[in-house]
Amino acid sequence: MKELTPRQIVKELDRYIVGQEAAKKSVAIAMRNRWRRLQVPDHLRDEIMPNNIILIGSTGVGKTEIARRLAMLTQAPFLKVEASKFTEVGYVGRDVESIIRDLTEVSVNMVRHEKEAGVKEQAQELANERLLDILFPVAVDKAPASNQGESVDEGEAEALRERHQRTRDKLRVRLDNGEFEDRMVEIKASMDSNPVLQVMGPFGMDDIAVNLQEMFGNLLPKKPRAHKTTVAEGRKILAVEEAGKLIDMDEVIRDALQRVEQMGIVFVDELDKIAGEGHSIGPDVSREGVQRDILPIVEGCNVVTKYGVVQTDHILFIAAGAFHVSKPSDLIPELQGRFPIRVEMDDLTQKDFVKILTHPRNALIKQYVALLSTEGVKLTFDRAAINEIARVAYEVNMSTENIGARRLHTILTTLLEDILFEQPEGKDKTIAITKALVKEQVEAISKDQDLSRYIL
Repeated sequence: MKELTPRQIVKELDRYIVGQEAAKKSVAIAMRNRWRRLQVPDHLRDEIMPNNIILIGSTGVGKTEIARRLAMLTQAPFLKVEASKFTEVGYVGRDVESIIRDLTEVSVNMVRHEKEAGVKEQAQELANERLLDILFPVAVDKAPASNQGESVDEGEAEALRERHQRTRDKLRVRLDNGEFEDRMVEIKASMDSNPVLQVMGPFGMDDIAVNLQEMFGNLLPKKPRAHKTTVAEGRKILAVEEAGKLIDMDEVIRDALQRVEQMGIVFVDELDKIAGEGHSIGPDVSREGVQRDILPIVEGCNVVTKYGVVQTDHILFIAAGAFHVSKPSDLIPELQGRFPIRVEMDDLTQKDFVKILTHPRNALIKQYVALLSTEGVKLTFDRAAINEIARVAYEVNMSTENIGARRLHTILTTLLEDILFEQPEGKDKTIAITKALVKEQVEAISKDQDLSRYIL
């Protein structure tokens, strides 16, 4: 994180997200401040609170993508939740503390995978040794007895062991060269015992149910289970088991908890869905209650997880919402105060659509070119065709519901539908997408005001 300055963070985000400079700048500063906080003296470190952010903008403008790419860039535990899925205490549904439990689970899995990657080569070697024992079992611990009932002398036993080792070394080379990959073998790997039935999930107590499953599962011993598989697949199973033996889970949990508390990012989408007037009734009666329950999590509290207690004081919360009907000021004042930074996202223009189609590493056109290249088809788009796709997407968004960049998925799917359907029957050809073809294929979208078939 030290080498990632705010300017470099924005530069990395630019590779995937078009526009939204204000939002990128805000999240870059927030991330850099987390590193700066860790460098200040101890007596001030705990006093510096994270700069939580609210991203305000229509769907499809890049709110979620900014948070997701930020987490990938900084290798931080990241969790995306939808505020509308939670209810206040006393209602059927998920409680807000499950956000932190889920984030902790993400962090533990992340750290465990990193540790397993560090011992991957050693685990592969141990797995190969176990495969050799399965493929070529030879007992040399005891030397054969002589005719007089006396054991063979030590020299002969040593010669037998050396001969076995030479044979084993030759077989190891053949195994490494992949000569036995398709041979069927029976391996024994430790498997979890049968899980306890989840009887409490439907009552909104899914976390308790998971904990009960693990508690009862740990009471029962894990027993090896035989699998008949190929050497190639067996190596994967054995390597996973050996890697689990090599890593220290206590250390994994300690690192994971620290990473959650110091680097965790929670993206709370659809925050506007729980913002409302205090007199709302009916199914939305618990909106303000959800806000009150989220408040202590954002302010900072201790949440009990199955791995230990997690402090949420320095977890970064990025909230997002369209706020078409409600406004950020409709949130309860205490929650507003915990999101001091508000960034209004820009609606995407026709020029933005052109950039989205071509510039990002994962641009839609690049995705479709790659998909068709797997079948020997070279797909090309001329500049006029790209401009026409962007124009149609922009006009449809303006005349109907504005769904941002997601409209491009609709346009391209319609444009390439026949090509994607027919190409498995044709090989090694080039297909050029021109402006005339775009007009012909998507004319119905731009003219039909109902558009019910095409709205995502």
